[in-house]
Amino acid sequence: MAPTALPINPDQDLINRKEKKNLAAVVEHHETVKTVSTNHAEDIALARVLHGANVKTGLFTNLTSKNHDVYGITSETYFEMWGKDAEDDDSGEKAKTRASRYSTLVNAYYNLATDFYEYGWGKSFHFCRFYPGEEFNSAMKRHEYYLANRLGVEPGMKVLDAGCGVGGPARAIAHLTGANIIGLNNNAYQVEKARQYAIQEDLGDKLEFVKGDFMQIPFDDDTFDRVYAVEATCHAPTFEGVYAELYRVLKPGGKFGCYEWCSTEKYDPSDSKQKDIVHRIALGNSLPDVRSIQDALDALERVGFELEFHVDLANMGDRIHWYYPLEGDLRQCQTFRDILTTLVMTSVGRFTTTNLCRVLEKIGIAPRGTVQTQEMLETAGDSLVEGGRAGIFTPMFFFVAKKPATSN
Repeated sequence: MAPTALPINPDQDLINRKEKKNLAAVVEHHETVKTVSTNHAEDIALARVLHGANVKTGLFTNLTSKNHDVYGITSETYFEMWGKDAEDDDSGEKAKTRASRYSTLVNAYYNLATDFYEYGWGKSFHFCRFYPGEEFNSAMKRHEYYLANRLGVEPGMKVLDAGCGVGGPARAIAHLTGANIIGLNNNAYQVEKARQYAIQEDLGDKLEFVKGDFMQIPFDDDTFDRVYAVEATCHAPTFEGVYAELYRVLKPGGKFGCYEWCSTEKYDPSDSKQKDIVHRIALGNSLPDVRSIQDALDALERVGFELEFHVDLANMGDRIHWYYPLEGDLRQCQTFRDILTTLVMTSVGRFTTTNLCRVLEKIGIAPRGTVQTQEMLETAGDSLVEGGRAGIFTPMFFFVAKKPATSN
């Protein structure tokens, strides 16, 4: 079935009209344009206005080419949805509000953060385990291959990557297996990048990327042989909602594999320090909340999945921890190339990046909100390290679940 979501390259006249409309709204009615639209056509047009029509490389090039007015409003959109007192919301009302506006929240976040992600981490936006002597990119690929192998992805299968980022795992799995993969992503900027990267790796015949919402997947029931998600469904307002949609589009007998972000059994919400760590993980990574491993397992059961396998890969006793690059500890680097990757995360690297952003924003080359975005991502990194060290958070609770061969 052809996707019902709009393709990423709609008619150019429409794009031009939408660009003019959105840009005029931003410039002339700054105070009334406070959210990123959840309408696909407007999202695509807004992404073109904000980031430009062409995919660029390099943090400096990307930051200096943004539309300043749109970027500033995008940053306001994200940070206003959190507010300064979010951590004091014991009733959970703010978390509920963020969940109800998850599409706006996540779109704003990735419009701000994507370029920083690529600069500091690469084109696969996930964590992984590290073996002694294993280079960073090799470990990332192994993590993706492990998913494909445990899920049983085979040549010719039709596979959905739910929340595909800029397509790093999809490209790796397509190269490995020969499967036909459709990447679904609600952020138009990342979809455009994913399409370009697939072409660069000669995967245009194996990969397709669609602008769409994984809470309302634009495909018929029983479409895919396999579905997977790599640290993406944590953005959903509920596990049950997104898992139900993935269940729906799977063929009977099909399987769903996932790396999920969760709090562990060690997390104690009555501990103020632990609660603060988890709050900052959510703030820095655009999560409505950090849900538990048990929440994920319960949601799978409720929507009808049969659980085949699950394990917390962050809790395997590894000498080299999954969060070591975020620590900026060069002593843990396995290869010279890893040193180059980890340098960005050191105190010197972070100081340099933040102050470069500050200077560029001060003189008007980078848009308003650039420094705040960089500082938010530093908060995210620090809180992930703290959560990992305390054992209260995992970014790789891994499971494989099956849709029964005879299902309603």
